[in-house]
Order: sequence, then C-alpha cells, then structure tokens
Amino acid sequence: MFLTKKEEQMCNGEFGETIRKSMDILVALGDIYGASKLVDITSAQVSGVSYKTIGEAGLEYLEDLAGDGLGVASVNASLNPPGTDLDNWKELGFPEEFSIKQNKIVDAYGKLGISKTCTCTPYLVGNVPRFADHVSWSESSAVAYVNSVIGARTNREGGPAALAAAIVGKTPLYGFHLDQNRNADLVVNVNCELNGADFGALGYIIGKVVGSGVPYFKLKNTPDNNDLKTLGAALASSGSVALYHMENVTPEHKQVDVEEVEDIMFISEKEILKTREELSTTDREPDLICLGCPHASLEEIKKVANVVQGKTIKNKLWICTSVSVKATADRMGYTEIIERAGGNVVCDTCMVVAPIEDMGFEVIGVNSAKAANYVPSMCGLDVVYNDVENLIQFE
Repeated sequence: MFLTKKEEQMCNGEFGETIRKSMDILVALGDIYGASKLVDITSAQVSGVSYKTIGEAGLEYLEDLAGDGLGVASVNASLNPPGTDLDNWKELGFPEEFSIKQNKIVDAYGKLGISKTCTCTPYLVGNVPRFADHVSWSESSAVAYVNSVIGARTNREGGPAALAAAIVGKTPLYGFHLDQNRNADLVVNVNCELNGADFGALGYIIGKVVGSGVPYFKLKNTPDNNDLKTLGAALASSGSVALYHMENVTPEHKQVDVEEVEDIMFISEKEILKTREELSTTDREPDLICLGCPHASLEEIKKVANVVQGKTIKNKLWICTSVSVKATADRMGYTEIIERAGGNVVCDTCMVVAPIEDMGFEVIGVNSAKAANYVPSMCGLDVVYNDVENLIQFE
C-alpha cells in the first residue's frame, strides 16, 4: 500500500505513540484487504463503547491511548451508545460499579477528541457527511444509513479501526469506498404496502438471504427516514448489509442497472406477517417496553407522546435516544407527557448494550427487529416484537 511521506512519519512515531498505533491498525487493514492507499475522511463514528462489551481490557486500552496527549480526533467524530444513561443511571436503576466504569470509558474517548454525545444515530445530531464523502463508521445500522440514505462511503469498520481513522483522519481505500463495489446483487420486489414494524421484518428476511451483499428494493409505498433507519438496522443485524438501494428513494439507485442483476426475490404480505410473529420469543406480556434501537428521532418520540398522553402506562417504558434529541423533546413537552404517563426518555444507552439482564427484567417489548435479534443472545431475555401502539399497555 502506498504511503505519503507524512503517513510514513506517522507510522514511525514522529507524531506520537497514539498516532503510530492508529496507523499500525489502518496499514494492517489496508494490507489485508488490498487497499492501494489511504484516503482522507470527513467523519468517523466509533463503536466499542459499552463496558458490557469491551470490559476492563477495553477501558485500560482507551486510557492508555488517551494518556499520550498527542493523538486526538482530527475529524468530526462521535460515539456509539454506552451501557448506561451516563447522567441518570442511579434514578433508572443501573448497577453502580458498571455505571462508574462506563463513565470512565466515555471520558477516555472524550480525551481522544471523540464527541461524548453518544448515539447510534449520529446523523440526527450533527455528524452528517455529504454525498460521496469518505467516512469511517462502525455501528452497523449507522453504516447502513450513511452508505444508503446519505450516499457517503464507509466500510463496516470495527471500533478500533474507526477510532484509528478518527485520529489519523484517513482510512484504507477498499470495499464500499470504490464505485465497483456499490452495485446491487439482489433485487427485492415487495408486493404489499409496509408500515411500522413491517420494515424491520423485511430487513430481517433479506439480511439473512443476502448476507454481506447489496440489495435493491422496489416498494409499493414510499418510506420516511425513520422507516429507512429501521430497515437498515434489521438488514445489518440479521445479515451484515452495509449498503442497500431503494428505487426512487436512495441517492444512488439510478446508478444500479437493475436489468443486469440476476437474483430476484418477491416478498408478500404473508411472509412479512410470519416474520413479525417469528421475531417474538414468547407470548408473555413484556415488563419493559424499550424503544429506540436505533436511537429514537424526535418524530418517533412525538408519536409515543401522542399514544400515551393522558393515560397511565402499565408496563415500564424506556425510549432510548441521544441527549441532543432529548433536549428538543424536553422543550417540545414530549418528555413531560411521557413521564406523566409513567415512561422515561433514556439518554445515551440502548437495550442491546445495557445490562438489562441484571436489572430484574425478563421480557422486553421492542419495535426493532435488530433488538429482537440481539436481546435474546446478548441479554438472555425474551422479546415481544410489535408496533408501538400494540406494545404499550395501559391501566
């Protein structure tokens, strides 16, 4: 892989140990995947944040990197969700030792110049690349969104690689950074209109079929950005989809020659309904309804506020989002409506990376196919998959 003189100096440690270690990661990746060179990036999104997933070893690694003092993010960079609400963990019942360690992890990232606004939807809080920008993002649903809906270019990076790219401001030029790898290899014709949790069911079906491929969707009705977010998250969790196209919706759909794609699927309403049922692991009533995987937008919080206004919620309700979106929900009065009904707007974390299995919950109600896929395996709990209106029960 070709390196410029400055990049060679970075590799040799002339800009400090943190930058040298970061370059080691990027050069190794470039060599593995046959990249011709490094390319400048405009944005990074870093995973590997929850103490639940990276543990003590991850905390020590980050504090060691942060101790250099020379290597900090050189581009707009944000963090994935941690395992707790960083500010309100006591009130919400998160374990104390876990939460203290979790805050130390986020503080270490902050010292590395990564924004401590923790979210899996950075495109809702200011980390918004332009079309065709090269970026280095690692959260699977965010990768699917930024590649597909925004049309920027990233591979599905690991947390250390995205952090290294954020610090250096570069990433290896391979994979989805190249035009030839952004073509579709499966056309999906959906023969029914989709609403709400249907988009997650569709993504779950196609992700398992296409794996790491690139699907091209033809839908009966036009989705909004929340639907696209939901679809991408499901595609990325049941498979490893980093890019999809949608006819007359996503910015690169015209660059796909659909007639040249040999593999074609047809999806019926029957298959959507069957998958929705299969994503639930129990018929029991959920004791926690957890929405916001990926993190809830302001429009999604408003919808919940409209559903619960003037009522009392029977089950416990968390709506997970970023501190930035919650601040707007506070000002709009949505948070107050939800809290009066007995729910909480929870910042930073989500049900997948939080230690909910240690907090007395047994059945989690979700409207996210990603959460329905991950909660049983990562938390060991049962899930009920449905639309918001059907999940929330009232006294």
